[in-house]
Amino acid sequence: MIELRDKRMTVTGGRGFLGSHLVRKLVEEGHCRHVQVADRPEYDLRDPQSIASMFQQQRPEVLIHLAAVVGGIGANQSHPGQFFYDNAIMGIQLIHQAWLSKVEKTVVVGTICAYPKFTPVPFREDDLWNGYPEETNAPYGLAKKMLLVQSQAYRQQYGMNAVYLLLVNLYGPGDNFDPRSSHVIPALIEKCLMAVENGQDEITVWGSGAATREFLYVEDAAEAIIRATEKYDGAQPINIGSGKEITIKELVEKIAASCGFSGRIRWDRTKPDGQPRRLLDTSRAQAALGFRAPTDFADGLRKTVDWYRRTRGSRRP
Repeated sequence: MIELRDKRMTVTGGRGFLGSHLVRKLVEEGHCRHVQVADRPEYDLRDPQSIASMFQQQRPEVLIHLAAVVGGIGANQSHPGQFFYDNAIMGIQLIHQAWLSKVEKTVVVGTICAYPKFTPVPFREDDLWNGYPEETNAPYGLAKKMLLVQSQAYRQQYGMNAVYLLLVNLYGPGDNFDPRSSHVIPALIEKCLMAVENGQDEITVWGSGAATREFLYVEDAAEAIIRATEKYDGAQPINIGSGKEITIKELVEKIAASCGFSGRIRWDRTKPDGQPRRLLDTSRAQAALGFRAPTDFADGLRKTVDWYRRTRGSRRP
């Protein structure tokens, strides 16, 4: 248990999608008065000298590591080497420097992509090592998974208070809507709005629609991270999710309806589905953090679409 209010905190990736929501929530709700951001262009977290400079300048007592190179199936398939190297090297160097700098607490945010491809549903933290991740995003998932190994190893050898969270796919206002690199929800929202705008009577979606996914509203994810930072000091990873799954087919239909697209949905079965099912067992988060995701998916999706409609013109190239 740690009292955050007067601690010096650094959030890596604090200008990103999740990071901006987390920083705002920390400040506006009074959890921490001294929140700093470690992000580009000031800091390149792949560079050990830049990391050392950041620790010297910001002197964090609490570190939350969110910075990551992320994307959907297409981006993972196109850039597997980059996704592995950038995510591994950032995390490994940050955790090591946090230990050298005697940071009081380090919170590392991992990913559901670390789970084996055929994990029994719902995914339990104890199943994390029972197989190889789904091939399309394995380099990313394994890079992030190594940070759990490092956190536990440093705890064992050095007594470092490093905790690890496994997050599902996030969505919400402020997400990345670039179709070249976005995840499924923002990519589908943009596709449907473009179809409406251009008078298209058909859209094409990758895969069969049979795969399932679990989604967590970004504000709920920020709340869970704050609770873990304040309350959890254990060595075992914690799943952070909504505990609810939806098929991609159902997801596409809901997004199409929210965007006003009523045309045909064509499934391109030559493209991969990715992992067959994704659903987390969130009982550890409920027991350790008292966290249960409060945002209903329909409400979160509506807020996301409404936000993007308002800001879309200023964000498109």
